[in-house]
Parts: sequence; C-alpha cells; structure tokens
Amino acid sequence: MIQIQNEAIDTNSITEFVGSENAGAVVLFVGTTRRMTNGKETLRLEYDCYKPMASAELGKLRTEALQRWPLTECAIVHRTGVVENGQASVAVAVSSPHRVDAFEAAQWIMDTLKRTVPIWKKEQWADGSTEWVHPESKTDDPKNQAGE
Repeated sequence: MIQIQNEAIDTNSITEFVGSENAGAVVLFVGTTRRMTNGKETLRLEYDCYKPMASAELGKLRTEALQRWPLTECAIVHRTGVVENGQASVAVAVSSPHRVDAFEAAQWIMDTLKRTVPIWKKEQWADGSTEWVHPESKTDDPKNQAGE
C-alpha cells in the first residue's frame, strides 16, 4: 500500500492492512507535527508534492524493503496539505515474522523517505514567517530524524 492523500491518516486501517497470521511483529511509525522545532514555535506544516513522482519513489522504497527484509507486508502513507500540530503527516507500517526485521525495515523506510522522496513541507512559524524545506535538509540533527 502506497498512498499520498489530503485526508487524515487512519493508522488502524494501515495496521490492519499489514497484519497477518504469518507475522509475529507489526511495527507502525507515525510522524506527527510538533509544536517546537529548533527553538521555534510551529503553528502548522503544509506538505506538497508532484504526486506521480512522489508515489513512484514511495513504491521503490516499498519494493526495496520487501526485497531486503523478510516482510509479510508494507504500507507507506504520506499526507499533503495542511497538517496541524499533533496530527499525523506520515505513517510507515511493516509486518514480519520477527520483530528485529520489522523494526529495521520501518526505520530504514522512514530515514530513506525523508532523504529521497520529493515531498516538501512548509514550516509556518508563530512569528508569522514561513519556510519551504525538503526534509533532507533537517536530518543533520539526529533528534530530527525520528519525527516530522
């Protein structure tokens, strides 16, 4: 499952999609909009992309993850449009017979997605300023790698 959507992300349906009686582990990562980023207050984020290109790149990530790890299933969902504080902007779910593979695959997908998928976010700050960034530019700080 690969989706780019304007609607809120339904983590229950993603978890159900990857679940299987053959999987002993399901890992779900949800990246949310946080209020503070590098000491600045965030009002909201806005995501944009050229959907055909971003979807193709997400598909490549999914395919590679399924080849690299013994996964049962994999789902990647990214939101576009305005994402308020506390709301989910991205979800990665994988299932596998064993937890180590599921954790490794989910982290690799999320880390690689932030570096390679052409989805941009507009930071809207409390001081009225805005900044369009590709998430790759924020990954020098390891604290930024886990969340959105």
